[in-house]
Amino acid sequence: MAKAGKKYQDACKLIEAGKLYTPAEAMDLVKKTATAKFDETIELHVRLGVDPKYPDQQVRGAIVLPNGTGKSKRVLVFAKGEKVKEAEAAGADFVGSDEIVQKIQGGWLDFDVAVATPDMMGTVGRLGKILGPRGLMPNPKLGTVTMDLTKAISEVKAGKVEYRTDKAGNVHVAIGKASFDAEKLQQNFQALIDTLIRVKPAAAKGQYIRSITVAATMGPGVPVQIG
Repeated sequence: MAKAGKKYQDACKLIEAGKLYTPAEAMDLVKKTATAKFDETIELHVRLGVDPKYPDQQVRGAIVLPNGTGKSKRVLVFAKGEKVKEAEAAGADFVGSDEIVQKIQGGWLDFDVAVATPDMMGTVGRLGKILGPRGLMPNPKLGTVTMDLTKAISEVKAGKVEYRTDKAGNVHVAIGKASFDAEKLQQNFQALIDTLIRVKPAAAKGQYIRSITVAATMGPGVPVQIG
């Protein structure tokens, strides 16, 4: 097993074993553990008391973080006619229809979020096996299948993030960068936690939020108090 680097070991020493930190303490601490030469992403990991194999216990949605994520996202829009002009005016990085589909089928995937008008979903559906596994398929539940392209694009550019449970019932979401003020990280953290609580499935039994951890890209996890 590979030995952890000195910086990682030093960062671990900052975290008191067995202690659960308040959100404010955790944001200050996670910034201190981000010692890489690049601006590390701060990630939130939440273990939920759900069983995602049952459709009525899946947790999925999207939220615009109050302070964004610190990352500029490339938006692809599937549209035609007048909607092409709307998408371009709203700041879409790529806009098209059949020619974009062919490009993706050829291996091109240089975008972070895909948005589509409802009338384009028949065409976009041909890309299901390519976009689906990568989490790039437009979805009406996430606001990425819509006629209001201006709103959809502006939300993505403003810091909209998707959350969804993995097979083990965990949610992993980037909530900012190490360069963010601790207060801004905490605001993003709280907005996401509040959202997860609000969308709790009715079928979920027992303790809903089992654990909360924040971590920098190259740093150790900082355990956070629940509630």
